Amino acid sequence: MALTPTGKLERDGEERAFLARYKAGDYARPAVAVDLVVLTVVDAELRVLLIKRDEHPFKGKWALPGGFVRVGDGQKDQGEDLDAAATRELEEETGLDRKWVYLEQLYTFGRAHRDPRMRVITVAYFALVRPDLVPMVRAGGDAAMADWFLMRNLGKVSLAFDHEEIVRAALRRVAGKLEYSDVAFSLVPLTFTVPELRAVHEIVTGEKQDPGNFRRRFNRMLESGVIEKAPGKRITASKPATVYRFGRSR
Repeated sequence: MALTPTGKLERDGEERAFLARYKAGDYARPAVAVDLVVLTVVDAELRVLLIKRDEHPFKGKWALPGGFVRVGDGQKDQGEDLDAAATRELEEETGLDRKWVYLEQLYTFGRAHRDPRMRVITVAYFALVRPDLVPMVRAGGDAAMADWFLMRNLGKVSLAFDHEEIVRAALRRVAGKLEYSDVAFSLVPLTFTVPELRAVHEIVTGEKQDPGNFRRRFNRMLESGVIEKAPGKRITASKPATVYRFGRSR
């Protein structure tokens, strides 16, 4: 195999002959799916989006939005990429546009018998949704309905497949990312106050944030341009509060 002048890989004759006689159907292949853990913060509570399944298996049970990755019928048509499948399922089953949410690959879950139909490996993603986008969510695809569940009540809901395990893994990932990234901005409105952003950190991690330490961290983000002051004020019980937003350069 060698590179052509344009930088493309050129297969030698022996490899082309091998591929011509290769039959993928001779080998057992698992199905591949994507599942989405969609999180938001509304009324000072962390919530996860679940859909009620309208088809077997687990018909009538609550589950994560998701579905099978589309696979092509040959070597040239191999179907869609994983990220494309996650984006498609997000839009089909929630009505949310990829441009509106933070979407990141989480982990691969491939335990045998996790799906009663056949061997299914799922690549999980998590999506963070601003609270002002919550009213736009609608059920679609094979979902009978969609609803936001309080994360603290998740143990009371019997989820389909291994979806509770996936949700717990996503929560750990998001809580960890709060310490070194700006993903919290995807869980606040377009404009927010310092206490509102601090509250998101506390809600997701379940730990109190020292106001002084958080203010110093906030000021560093302000100085670096990660955030900036926004027009207007937020009415509070004491006095109008300054509001902020993502830095426009970002």
